[in-house]
Amino acid sequence: MQFGRTYEEFTVGDVYKHWPGKTVTEYDDHLFCLLTMNHHPLHMDSNYAESTTDFGRNVVVGNYVYSLLLGMSVPDVSGKAIANLEVSSLKHVAPTFHGDTVYGETTVLDKTPSKSKSDRGVVHVETKGYKQDGTLVCVFRRKVMVPTRTYVEERGGEQPGRPVLREPAGGAEKGGK
Repeated sequence: MQFGRTYEEFTVGDVYKHWPGKTVTEYDDHLFCLLTMNHHPLHMDSNYAESTTDFGRNVVVGNYVYSLLLGMSVPDVSGKAIANLEVSSLKHVAPTFHGDTVYGETTVLDKTPSKSKSDRGVVHVETKGYKQDGTLVCVFRRKVMVPTRTYVEERGGEQPGRPVLREPAGGAEKGGK
């Protein structure tokens, strides 16, 4: 299974449709809010959201939606990254609610070889997140420094540091006794 891409594997214009989607639960949203100390009642207090907001219900905190999409994109985009360099834009386009399922896709906008090191390059991508009904909810652009094939091969290949299975001394037991 591929996890990320080398510089040579990115083509400007390619679109990666991240799979699977994630259904956002109230628990997910509240835990993220508590972990990040975002206690705004729009996200945490059903009564407040129902009686005082335009939405009439809790809205999933935007940074969770962004983080979810960023995580979804890792196997396709930054799984081999040397560094995440920048997020140049982030737009929350529409609200996400508890029970919505978020899907993502990433488009390769540009790629540039490194000027200082020949074993890496910078890939510029745009990720879009949308709900089960196709509503666009979040868009962000980022730049990721990724290795070339040479970089990966020089450091042990696709899964560097993965241990080799060793059989117990004297061979494997027979009969499970």
